[in-house]
Amino acid sequence: MICSMTRNTQFLKRLMLFVGVILIAGCERSYDKSANPAPQTVVQQPVSVPVSVAVVDHSAIVKRIESHRGQVVVLDCWSTSCPPCVKEFPGLVDLKNDYGDTVACLSLSFDYEGFGVPEDVLPPVKTFLEQVSAGDIENLLNRDEADALYKKMNITSVPVVMVWDRNGTLIQQFDDEYASEKLGRSFTYDDVRRAVDQALSSQSKE
Repeated sequence: MICSMTRNTQFLKRLMLFVGVILIAGCERSYDKSANPAPQTVVQQPVSVPVSVAVVDHSAIVKRIESHRGQVVVLDCWSTSCPPCVKEFPGLVDLKNDYGDTVACLSLSFDYEGFGVPEDVLPPVKTFLEQVSAGDIENLLNRDEADALYKKMNITSVPVVMVWDRNGTLIQQFDDEYASEKLGRSFTYDDVRRAVDQALSSQSKE
């Protein structure tokens, strides 16, 4: 009887020792996993192109447009004080993203109204352009006083969007008059895109 109890005691000791070894090994493995976590995938965020704005007069605007001969050109005339301009401007950014180098996209701010110097209105213009990620757009600010530039460009107000074909011919000017007479509503960048597509398709057949 004593011998049997001794054997049972020894068996229980061995069992407890075996269980203890297993528990220690498990803890070590858990420690190793926490000490050396699995490598995590780093998602690269797209880097936005910095926004730049050139202060230009009418002659420089004409030269900029002419420099893109061979591309369809879209010029968005706008102002931060014009709610419809601000609403539609992201359409220019989307257009550039979709068409790439096939279309040259320019923006011309009419924020300078003749008080002080053009550089005085540059900060709010640039802030807005940064908010809409317009780094890929060729951004311009009028050096001529706004009313004088309206006359030189033969427009009466903003927003105005102009489209030139690859030969440098102005094929469409979207403004209040066009919207009223041809569309019966305000123009949008969907209308601008249709004009761009027509310019691209017609000249691809030539």
